[in-house]
Order: sequence, then C-alpha cells, then structure tokens
Amino acid sequence: MIHNERISFLNEKPPCRGSYVLYWMQQSQRAEYNHALEYAVIRANELALPLLVFFGVTPSFPEANGRHYRFMLEGLRDTASRLRGRGIAVTVQVCPPDRGAVKLARDAALTVTDRGYLRIQRQWRAAAARAMKCPLVQVESDAIVPVESASPKEEYTAGTFRPKIMAHLPFYLKPLRHGRPRVDPASIDHPSLDLDDIDAIIGKAGVDRSVAPVRWLRGGTGEAKRLLRRFIADRLDSVPAERNDPSKDCVSHLGPYLHFGQISPLYIALEVLKTKSPGRDIFLEELIVRRELSFNFVFYNGMYDSIQCLPDWARKTLRNHAADRRDYRYDLAALEKADTHDRYWNAAQRELLLRGKMHGYMRMYWGKKILEWSASPEEAYAAALYLNNRYSLDGRDPNGFAGVAWCFGKHDRAWSERRIFGKIRYMNDRGLERKFDMDRYLALVDPASRAGGPVTP
Repeated sequence: MIHNERISFLNEKPPCRGSYVLYWMQQSQRAEYNHALEYAVIRANELALPLLVFFGVTPSFPEANGRHYRFMLEGLRDTASRLRGRGIAVTVQVCPPDRGAVKLARDAALTVTDRGYLRIQRQWRAAAARAMKCPLVQVESDAIVPVESASPKEEYTAGTFRPKIMAHLPFYLKPLRHGRPRVDPASIDHPSLDLDDIDAIIGKAGVDRSVAPVRWLRGGTGEAKRLLRRFIADRLDSVPAERNDPSKDCVSHLGPYLHFGQISPLYIALEVLKTKSPGRDIFLEELIVRRELSFNFVFYNGMYDSIQCLPDWARKTLRNHAADRRDYRYDLAALEKADTHDRYWNAAQRELLLRGKMHGYMRMYWGKKILEWSASPEEAYAAALYLNNRYSLDGRDPNGFAGVAWCFGKHDRAWSERRIFGKIRYMNDRGLERKFDMDRYLALVDPASRAGGPVTP
C-alpha cells in the first residue's frame, strides 16, 4: 500500500510525452519494499511505458570515502541484478546525481525519486525539480511514518515524539505489494557501470581511499535479510537483558544496510512483528521511535551538523564550563589513532577504525569522553562528527548526527552539575566495569586493545 502521505510533487510541470518513466534511485537503494519504485512501476504501467532506474555515483558526497563507496556499490550490484530480474532497465553512472537525473529526464514522461533528509539530498532534489521539464514526484520510502505526518515540528525528546508516531503506526505498518512492469525495457539503451568491477568504479570516481574497507560485512539486500533472519532466530529474545552490554554483541548489525537503503525499515518491522519475542517491542522502539526521531531532528533543525543544534540549556551549561580544567587533553590526531590513557575508549575507537561501526552503548561513552578530553565543547563536537562520519559505515546520516548530538545533550534532559560537563549526562569507566564484562569486550573488539597503544586504520 502506497499512502498518499508518502507522495509529494516537487514541481508543477505538466505531463509530457516520453520514452519511459524514470526512477531516480538515490536513498532507497533496493529492489523490494521500496515505495518509490512501486509507485514508478504503477505509473509506467498506466502510461504503457518501460521503466528505467538511474543511480548517480557522486564522487563528492561530503566526508564519504572508499570504505563507504565499496559497501554501497556491493549493494547496488545486488539491487541492479534484482531490478533486471523484474524487467526493469538500470543505468548506474559516475556523475552528480541531480545532473544525471535531469539529463535522463529529457526523454522521460515522468520522473519519480525517493526521499532523503540531509541538506545535500534535499538540495539535489530541489535543483532537479527546477531543471526538469517533466513532473518530478517524490515518494517517501525510508521512514515508516512520513516525517511530517509523525510531527509538524522538531521534537524535544523521544518522550514527546513517541506518542505522536505510535498513534500513526497502525495506519502505516502495512505490507507493500510488488508489481511488475508490463512493457519490455529492450528499447532503453543507456550505458551503465560494470558493477562487478568495484575497484575500477572507485578509481574512476576519484574516491578517497585512505580508509580501508571492512571485510566482515558485505553490502546488499540479500546480506541484510540474512543478518535479519539470524538476529531474529538467535538474538532477539536476548534483547531485553543484553542489548546495552557491549560484551554480548546482541545487536542486528543492520545499521549500514538501513543507512544505504539496502533494506526497508518497514520490512524489518513487519518481520519482527511476526514473532512473539520478549525483545520485539524494545527492538521496534529503536528501529521506529529512535531512528525516526533522528529524521525529525535533521529535517526540522538546519544546524544538525553543528553544536548550534543543541537545546539552549545544553549550550549554556557547556559554555559556562568551557574553561574548566581537563585532567587529560587529546587532539584529533591522538583520538583518531586510539592513543589515549583509557583502554575502553581506545577499544571503542579501534572498533570504529577496523570494523566501521561500534556498539551503541560504547558510542555514548566514546562521545562523552571526547567532550571531557577536548580543549573546548566546539572542538569536541567537531572531532566526534569527523571520526563518526569518516569511519562509520552508517555515519553521515540522521542517526549518526543525532547520536553525536545526544552525547552533548540533544534529546536528553539536564542532570546534576559537574566539572566540564555542566548539566550534560556523565559517563565513566567505573560504570562500564560495574555493569559489564569489559575484558570480554576488549577481547571481542581486538585482542591488541588489551595492551593499548595507537592504531593506524
């Protein structure tokens, strides 16, 4: 079911003649449970036209590097194969996405696109809407509840957001029917990159290769679904007791796949809802309430990538304590190499460097310590964003920006006042040791982290 609330017309161009319907795929990089794709299929069949899917590999996405591009291209290889199996033409090109879409739209009767919430994604769609001569229709597919339907304003905390989005779930938690184009795409002849040669594509795009790709995860819808099945079978029941324990690794590892749109959050939710697991509601809280709160944040707060995004109380308390004495101080170079006195923090940073993600509880601790050890709150905020965006497979997205901001008081409340932190929530290593088997965590992340010392990714 494609709800009308998911659909918005980005320009007012009149219908026109064309050789195909174009789906400009950018955020929802998958061939199933994709509302934008299914809307394009429906419209192509109504117009008796074939469907062409375009994806633009931009060489200059902010802060992206070879680690991110490899994972994305692995997923696109899977998606392109699945699309062709459904009778849909595909072209993947190295070009600015908005310009590539505008060029292909010259021969399109209609262009459909999915939705992204970051500044650059919204700028791409706005620029394309102005330049296209055919209608451009945006269909939201990476949020279970469309952002404006969930709330008309920026929400203060999960507590204020939760009742609003939960009220909409019965309406939006509906399976999505998959259609098949009726017109053969043989008449469409647009060259496409060879997705079997990812190294060549990364070289052609001139992508920064200074960060090594991860080897323990591969991109693609098939891989995401395999991980989901394994998580439901082996770990979902343990979520209430173990989700916050970094030594247990009771997590789905689906964040990178959600980041690149390789799996639908709606599909995940519906699969989890089929179970009677005691971990079901807690997992759905993270997938729906917390994740879509981050969409609310970046959509309504134009300063989401700056310390200025914080609530007034947080900025005030940090400003009041900016000159407080720091027992330890580390610059960005030391932080990046995991070269601090704190073996738990070093392990979390190593996890980020080597695996492209870190356990959610450790990310909170990681961000708090960067604040504690930096010369100023502004320097700390910039360092946390830089490290998360550079090394995390699911950095550079609403969840990543909201996660960093939370460490500095966003979506939280004021706590007891203390040095450096002011009223920002505080965390320390004794709390980790009291709650968890931290030696086991060190061994899980990297045996070398027991000894400490810097690491080069």
